[in-house]
Amino acid sequence: MDTFSIHRMEEQDLEAIHQINALSFSSPWSREAIQAELHNEQAYYLTARADGQTVGYAGAWLVFDEVQITNIAVHPQMRGRGIAGRLLQALIEDMRERSMAVMFLEVRVSNQAAIRLYESAGFQYAGYRKGFYPDKEDAHVMSLKLPQSER
Repeated sequence: MDTFSIHRMEEQDLEAIHQINALSFSSPWSREAIQAELHNEQAYYLTARADGQTVGYAGAWLVFDEVQITNIAVHPQMRGRGIAGRLLQALIEDMRERSMAVMFLEVRVSNQAAIRLYESAGFQYAGYRKGFYPDKEDAHVMSLKLPQSER
């Protein structure tokens, strides 16, 4: 198992995130859109690094006490090593520490690997969006309530 570490996204991660995004999604975000997230006060991004290289990322938007996961992606050559799960768990823990109440996401109905990942983290089905994606594929809406830790 490769060793990797989780960090907040920095400028140095942008090119790798752009590449991972292009390799992972049928409608990837532009480099400019990803870069804009660095300056978006509502955006919160984590990256996974192995041997100094950015190999995955997880992003979310924080609105009041709700978190909307935007993307989680891992470079295709690094998949199957637990990186997405670690990114998701780190994101969940960070959001608990920020006293967020609930997390939401949309996931393609065909993306069984992602659905299993979210279910394993405790996410539950919360709805359905017909024709949600640019190619008109439907999406499941999933949510996770974040109980606050005792302080």
